[in-house]
Amino acid sequence: MTGKTRSEKDPLGSLDVPADALYGVQTLRAVQNFPISGLRPLAAFVDATVRIKRAAALTHKKTRRLEGKLADAIVKAADEVLAGKHREHFVVDVYQAGAGTSHNMNCNEVLANRANELLGARRGEYSPVHPNDHVNMAQSTNDVIPTAIRVACVTELEGLKSSFDKLAKVFADKGKEFDDVLKSGRTHLQDAMPIRLGQELAAYAETLRRGMKRVNEAADYLRELGIGGSAVGTGVNVEAAYPALMVKHLSDSAGTKFRVGNDRVQLMQSMGDVAAFSSQLKVLALDLSKIASDLRLMASGPRTGLDEIRLPAVQPGSSIMPGKINPSIPEMVNQVCFQVVGNDTCVSISAEHGQLELNVMMPVIAHNVLQSMMILANTARVLAEKCVKGMEANREQCEYWLERSAALATALAPQIGYARAAELSKQSVKEGVLIRELVKREKVLPDAEIDKVLDMRKMTEIGVPGGAHGGGSAG
Repeated sequence: MTGKTRSEKDPLGSLDVPADALYGVQTLRAVQNFPISGLRPLAAFVDATVRIKRAAALTHKKTRRLEGKLADAIVKAADEVLAGKHREHFVVDVYQAGAGTSHNMNCNEVLANRANELLGARRGEYSPVHPNDHVNMAQSTNDVIPTAIRVACVTELEGLKSSFDKLAKVFADKGKEFDDVLKSGRTHLQDAMPIRLGQELAAYAETLRRGMKRVNEAADYLRELGIGGSAVGTGVNVEAAYPALMVKHLSDSAGTKFRVGNDRVQLMQSMGDVAAFSSQLKVLALDLSKIASDLRLMASGPRTGLDEIRLPAVQPGSSIMPGKINPSIPEMVNQVCFQVVGNDTCVSISAEHGQLELNVMMPVIAHNVLQSMMILANTARVLAEKCVKGMEANREQCEYWLERSAALATALAPQIGYARAAELSKQSVKEGVLIRELVKREKVLPDAEIDKVLDMRKMTEIGVPGGAHGGGSAG
């Protein structure tokens, strides 16, 4: 900004606005009123709101409610913003007056000023294009913001899906690569039956695919738009053709399908669809965090931990301990997932705090759900590229722990009964003797059967090691 100002007036009086600002007096009031976080609106939220203004200009040009040259100027201004220009003029803090009136007016003023420039007028004159009369024609903050949230989430969905599809594929590929690596399973962080490292990694892939499927299913509700509801959902000052034309133009602009909402009053009253979508993002984050924690456990060590897998070294792990390498990427993943859980809590509480015809907590809902999408998409991409893709299996260490697992006695239960197998398991731990050696020493089974019963690979597949016997006690 140059330091020069221009005077603008609204119903509350006059203010000096920076001369080169595309925003105007109402935006400046919001900046002065809400110096809260320094956080500005996420790009996806700006884009969605500008798409609505663009669609409205095209709609009103079609219905001849708005003069063609004014509509064209608004559309051109919107296209510039959607191409990445003028972003520094969207300046209202995330934490602002309820419903998002300040954000809506920020967009109206930027587009009006830029449209006027394109028509040869000056910033701040609002003629021939006015932010309320023309850019905001037939709209209210009350139907623009909930629509913008829905449009933004759906528009950003493909990026999220792409990142998680890639992460799932990398896990699946690693599952195939390490399908022959036998290791000890663990339940309650205690020894459990053998499992293949490939089975664990393939299961992670399936977990992520199922999580994204639920996210996609929840997103389908967001495709119903309440634009045209105007102030309270009833459509006052809105032409009958407006909702359908708006949905058409928004679908064309975003490159995805939206639908005209069946009940615009309901879509204005309730943030339930957004809360449900946020909840599925949270569930996806919970699963992703669990996976990251598993990777950290399996990579722990290298001398005093499990050391079953080796993760790529991306940075030194300590400012004091030379040579230390930490699981830095999974640690980041955990932190992101915790943030998503917190975001969802905020969305849930905010969704409940809508009163009567409107939810006034929409600005913080928009920020939290879109931030969750953004950081999850980036995290999945980084985890795939910088961690999972370069993961290696420590086959020798996996074998070492597996042979020492007290849970191998489980395979003996069908042959000798649960009680006797439990005794052998405890004896193995107490004496520090391998199950295989103990069984041979105690002559629990004929030597010819021991290798069949304690076949580690067969224990990782459905079936009874060594064949079913009827003499064992119920387990």
